Formats: sequence, C-alpha cells, structure tokens
Amino acid sequence: MGERNLDFDKVVNRKGTKSLKYDFAVKRGYPEDVLPLWVADMDFPTSSYVEDALVNVARHNIYGYSNTQEGDGFFEAVSGWMKRHHDFEVEREWHVKTPGVTFAIAHAIRALTKPGDAVIIQQPVYYPFSSIIRENKRKLVSSDLVIDEEGRYHMDFEDFEKRIAENDVKLFILCSPHNPVGRVWTKDELITVGDICSRHGVYVFSDEIHFDFVWKGPHHVFQDLKEEYKDFTITATAPSKTFNLAGLQQSNIFIPNESIRRKFKAEISATGYDEPNIFGITAAQAAYESGDEWYNAATAYIKSNIDFAADFVRNNLPGVKLIDTQGTYLIWLDFRNLGISAVELDDILINSAKLWLDSGKIFGKAGEGFQRINTTCPRSVLKEALSRIAKVIS
Repeated sequence: MGERNLDFDKVVNRKGTKSLKYDFAVKRGYPEDVLPLWVADMDFPTSSYVEDALVNVARHNIYGYSNTQEGDGFFEAVSGWMKRHHDFEVEREWHVKTPGVTFAIAHAIRALTKPGDAVIIQQPVYYPFSSIIRENKRKLVSSDLVIDEEGRYHMDFEDFEKRIAENDVKLFILCSPHNPVGRVWTKDELITVGDICSRHGVYVFSDEIHFDFVWKGPHHVFQDLKEEYKDFTITATAPSKTFNLAGLQQSNIFIPNESIRRKFKAEISATGYDEPNIFGITAAQAAYESGDEWYNAATAYIKSNIDFAADFVRNNLPGVKLIDTQGTYLIWLDFRNLGISAVELDDILINSAKLWLDSGKIFGKAGEGFQRINTTCPRSVLKEALSRIAKVIS
C-alpha cells in the first residue's frame, strides 16, 4: 500500500487534542478565538507509514521499557536518511538519542561549561537558546545578525570574534538553517565562524533540526566542513520538524569526539533519563525508512505556501517586507516601516486581527518589529491569516 496522507489542503480540527498550538490560547493570555500560526509544528497528518507503525505498537498494548539496539534497523534508518538527503555519514558510536534538541542543548551547556561561563548565540534566534543559557546560570552573549538594505541577514564575523575574545566564550550555539530569519548559511560563512571557534577553543552545538527544509541551498552540515570541526562539535537533528513528530520527543544527536560524548552522556545520566519513548523511536524509524514520498510532497506544498505568502505580502501589505526565506518553514515578516512600536504591533495582531503569531521581540532585541509565521498549514488557513493582517494594517 502506498502513501495515503498527501492531502495538505485538508483542514484538520486540532482543538480538544491537548494541542499546545490550539488549546492553550486563554491560558497563555490570548483571545479564545485566536487563529494560531506560532509554534513550529504542522497542521498536516504525518506519513501513513508512521501512522501504521504507531497503530501496530498501540495494538500490541504493552508499553514497557524500550530501546534500540544493533540489528533492529533503527540506526540504519537514521543514518540512511542522513546519507541519502545530506551526504552526511554518521557512525554508530557518535549517536545519542535525546527527547528533544532543546533538552540536548541544556545538557551540552552543563557538560561543556561551568556556571558563569559565557555562551554565544546570534540573535534574533530561536528563543529557548537564551532561556536555557540563563536558567543554567551561564552568561548570555549575542553577536547579533546584521540585516542589509535588501533585507538579507548576515553574520558579523568581526563582532563575533571580538565578543568571543572579550567574554572568554566557551560554547557557540549555531542555528543552521537559521530560525527565525530563514538563512541557509553558505560554506564560506560556516567555515569563517568555524575557524574563529577553532582558534579560540570554543565548542559548537550545531542545531540543524530544520535542515530538511532548504529552498535555496545547499545546506552544509557544519561538522563535515573540516575534519577538525568534529573535535569540538555536537550536531543535533530530529524527525520532529521533518515529519511533524514533536510530541513524540525523539532526537538524534551526533558527537564524534569521544570525550565530549562521554561528558554529554554523563549529564543525561545524571537526570535519571534512560530509555526513549517507544512511540518516538517507532515513528522515527518508520519515517526515515518509508517517509520519502510524504516528505517530498510536503516540502513541495510548503514551498508553494511560502511563495504564496511572498506574493500576498508584496501585493497586499504595503510597508511590510517578507525576509527572503532560504530555509525552514517559518517566514519572518518585517513591520518596522509601519512606524509603530513592537508592543502596539502585538496588540493589533492579537486583539484586532485575532492572530497568535510569534512576536519578534521574544527572539531578542534584534527581533523587535518582526513577526514569525508558521506556513505548515492548509493554504486556506494561511490565506485567512494574511488577509487578517491586511485588514488591520491597511
């Protein structure tokens, strides 16, 4: 039987399913009837191969402790996807399973730095980076991305190295492709920051969770750019974004350096976390083994949604600019030319347009005046959201 779940125009009612996206508006301080396009999960049912594999586990009806081991096909499914889609060859001993990438970031911070040590990021960036750094009592340092007159973001290499040197930075959290600005970093850009980190003895946590969504590429796996980068890099991937499996909490972390891997695993062990979720590992294996048809169809639909949004903004939202989306399924809208404050912008979008987006200010000061919108929804929903924006700013 072939893939069944390819109707991406179908609107699925997610209310009443304990959905963070749909069921927590009032609890989070939003109007009950708000339309949510914020958190990065999809409104699309995942591959039917994943669905069938999970149904088989559920019907077995025994949910005891579970794990993966050599010979069961799990690592082969994961490594096969990495090789097939990214020419990324991973070794079994590098592989560490975690219940999420943010979980892995927290443990990398504890494994590789001490309280008070500096960790550098590039804002505006995925907001949990900041909170995880602060909550682990490390010093947050940002080398903010620079946006040019054409609305394209760049790294400021001189500032990046200066801040590393001045703050004795120990760890860099790289976001590649970058969330929320949608940059797919070039090989030269990544090598430049990689060489800076190498010169200063800075570890790199490379969050590549969005690397299956690249529209203008190619994506370069950071640790593969130079052999020496493997000595100081942790690479984070997951099927959660690619196949809409975030609620099943399974990520694949690759750590070539044995000493780093041992420290990282010791931090995980200290939490008492042992075996992964049986549904998570089952879904991941099915997705990586059999999900190509669904993935190819989903990415084609998402790219058409992004193109639709770009046309809509250009034709219907005067004064608003959509930043060139090279990667991820998240678009980054620039409202700064409207001449209103970030607080006023949030109020208009939430209470007048009745939209729940991700306000740019949560990604750092450099994100003020922007909004992030998730495009992984039926076209009719995306059109409705953009039309609501047009009504309140025209």
